[in-house]
Amino acid sequence: MKMKYAFRILPAVVAAGMLAGCSKNPVTGKKEIVFMSEEKEKALGAESHPSIVATMGIYDDKNLQSFINEKGMAMAKISHRPELPYKFFIVDSPVVNAFAVPGGYVYFTRGIMAHFNNEAEFAGVLGHEIGHITARHSARQQTSQIFGQVGLAAGMILSPQVRAMGEQAQQALGLLFLSYSRDHETESDKIGVDYSSKIGYDAKEMADFFGTLKRISEKAGQSIPTFQSTHPDPGDRMSKVSKLATQYQTEHPGKYNVNRDAYLRKIDGIIYGNDPQQGFVENNTFYHPSLKFQFPVPSGWQYENSPAQFQMAAKDGKSMMLFTLAQGKRLEEAAQTVVKNYGLKVIDNEKATINGNPAIVMTSQQVEQGANGQAAAATANTIQVATWLIQYGGNIYAIHGVAAAGNFAANAGQFRSVAQGFKSVSDGNILNRQPERIRIKTVQRDGTLRDALKDANQPDNKLDELAIINGMALTDKVTKGSLFKTLGK
Repeated sequence: MKMKYAFRILPAVVAAGMLAGCSKNPVTGKKEIVFMSEEKEKALGAESHPSIVATMGIYDDKNLQSFINEKGMAMAKISHRPELPYKFFIVDSPVVNAFAVPGGYVYFTRGIMAHFNNEAEFAGVLGHEIGHITARHSARQQTSQIFGQVGLAAGMILSPQVRAMGEQAQQALGLLFLSYSRDHETESDKIGVDYSSKIGYDAKEMADFFGTLKRISEKAGQSIPTFQSTHPDPGDRMSKVSKLATQYQTEHPGKYNVNRDAYLRKIDGIIYGNDPQQGFVENNTFYHPSLKFQFPVPSGWQYENSPAQFQMAAKDGKSMMLFTLAQGKRLEEAAQTVVKNYGLKVIDNEKATINGNPAIVMTSQQVEQGANGQAAAATANTIQVATWLIQYGGNIYAIHGVAAAGNFAANAGQFRSVAQGFKSVSDGNILNRQPERIRIKTVQRDGTLRDALKDANQPDNKLDELAIINGMALTDKVTKGSLFKTLGK
């Protein structure tokens, strides 16, 4: 959680009003009925981008950004839709993922950038994602898939009225978890082979990267990487891509680059895994070292941290809490903005002090409009919100506790305990916590990857993970002078 972006309500991009039309697919050349015009595709990308940035953040690495821009634009020029306003971004997420938004927006997480082991692997995935755009896969899918509720956010939202609180994150997450049919995936794999080959890369490396993704998903204790879970694998995808690459190179003889060392040098120092400076949970407490605050996380609750907000919820889904920046320079102004933005009817409010910090405490209900436009009467299912606005460190923070009115009293004590636990952090061990980074080293002697990792003082409990990061087995041979990945501060 960077808290760099003020939380704000963004309107969802509604596709329901778009008329179906018959057009020729740029890739297949076939006529098809689609529910999204090209102008709407462009608008969708432009409208969705701020939400994605607010939810995930942009990873600041000018050299790496320059690299993906260069390769992205080179590929865009030879694509089936070179006229689109393509834009390429590295988002600040440890998840191994890449995704594309209609209209030309392509995103790579720093997590997937850390797992690539050469430029050719990157180029293959880049081609795959651009392929989804050029083949208009999003336009050919049910538009409801784009903005379906997913992941933790879905379990937290108790009603359509509360959904506005997480609209920004949900919109981006809906795009992030956009699923395509197997036919679309196969088509994008083929396009990825064609595009990456046309700009001079060995597409067989794209097949190898699917092997890395499979190893990540199979590793004990790790979840399936988002890239794989949102890009369904028919089972023999790796071999199919390898065959496609071989066929392309047979039909188009020439030099196809891998560029392993050049790529490894580009990612030397990239953050690997979660960045503790953006906030982390430890011993049932959320700490934010950069902003120097902490608050408790109820035992057993699920949570999710993003640049825009920290949200957490009870496993039964009957209560949730949301922590974010409030808009306004004064507490009173922030309170008025919260009431207006969330459509709240304030039941009571009072000034308070929380661990020495000025605060306003409010209890409200979300006002549901009846058919006649008048506020509907409150029921047991009416959403009730407890809000603490706390002035600290030059910012005003909002902590919202949300539950249905019928369950609110049972959860009020939990909400209060979290809010009253907000306080400063002074522990140097917390404030100075640093992330792990990919560190590129040179093999000192001929041997195995295990030998090289041990020579570089890598811990035994990290060896299996490092083998996956390097795209190798621990028993694979390495030669003196070659480069490999390690982890360090």
